[in-house]
Amino acid sequence: MNEELIIGLVSISDRASSGVYEDKGIPALREWFAAALTSPWRMETRLIPDEQAAIEKALIELCDIVGCHLVLTTGGTGPALRDGTPEATLAVAHKVMPGFGEEMRRISLHFVPTAILSRQVGALRQHARGSSLILNLPGQPKSIRETLEGVKDSQGNSLVTGIFAAVPYCIDLIGGPYIETDEKIIKVFRPKSAIRKPAE
Repeated sequence: MNEELIIGLVSISDRASSGVYEDKGIPALREWFAAALTSPWRMETRLIPDEQAAIEKALIELCDIVGCHLVLTTGGTGPALRDGTPEATLAVAHKVMPGFGEEMRRISLHFVPTAILSRQVGALRQHARGSSLILNLPGQPKSIRETLEGVKDSQGNSLVTGIFAAVPYCIDLIGGPYIETDEKIIKVFRPKSAIRKPAE
């Protein structure tokens, strides 16, 4: 079995995709994963406008053709008319994972009351290669990091666990590679029976 994690990143922005300003979501995620992951991984990226059909096409391509185990979107989850990321995600999904969206909003509420306006979702898509976990993240680099890592106090102690703590075990359960992280950034949770012993 190939133990390399394939991550798909989709930055959804009308202005960034048309070159009006530089995309910040994909660079922020690339930087975070480079620091957080200690197991093998590679990344596929897409920068697209906030159009539901384009988002659906990108998600299907990354899941079904590229074979991404994890697909993360940034942007397009608010209440504005053109914010269609959740609808596109649910349109291509076979199973909804509501806990991810609930926890992302809970984390963001520690910083801004407008977190309740976010419509982020998590879902699974099944395809010939297996299954993919799709998660809608915020668009701003600071919010992306907070969502993945969680909330910490001034001493660095965790107050609210970031959503990525649950991602590796979810990937295990859908047949993906075994993901390991730098625990100083995010500590993965797995049941004891699912933890692999370090290679000697």
